[in-house]
Amino acid sequence: MKYVQGEVAPVDCVFCHELSQTNEAESLIIKRGEKAFVLLNRYPYTTGHMMVVPYAHIHSLELLDPETRVELFELASHALEVLNKVYKPDGYNLGANIGSAAGAGVAGHVHLHIVARWVGDTNYMATIGETRVLPEELSTTFQRLIAAW
Repeated sequence: MKYVQGEVAPVDCVFCHELSQTNEAESLIIKRGEKAFVLLNRYPYTTGHMMVVPYAHIHSLELLDPETRVELFELASHALEVLNKVYKPDGYNLGANIGSAAGAGVAGHVHLHIVARWVGDTNYMATIGETRVLPEELSTTFQRLIAAW
C-alpha cells in the first residue's frame, strides 16, 4: 500500500536495491548464490512467482559471463523443484522480458521470471478489475519457500 500511495522513494534499480538490503524477509530474497540470487516478485501473477537475477547490473543475457548464465539456470531449476514440492503446480511460465519493447519492467537489469501455473488459473480479474487474487500473503509464501529451499 505504501508503494501505491507514493510513500516509497523510487530507486534506480529495484534489484540492486533489494540486493543491498540485509533483511532477507523484507527484501524477499530466498537464496543468494555466488553470481545470482532468487527473490519473490512483490507484484506476483500467481503464488510463488519468483525471479532469478544476476548480481551484475547488465541488461541482457548474452552479455553475462558464462558462469553467471549457468548459475541463473541452476537456480531457476532448483526453484522449480521447490515450487513442485511446496505448491505442486500443473505447469510453469519461465522467461525473460529483455528490453522495454519486450515488456521489461526493469529493462536495465536482466532477470528470469518463474511463474507457477495451475489448470484453470487464468481469469479476467487482473485485466478487467485491475486486481490480482492470491491465496496467501507474500510473507507466508516467503516462509514456505525459504524453508523448502
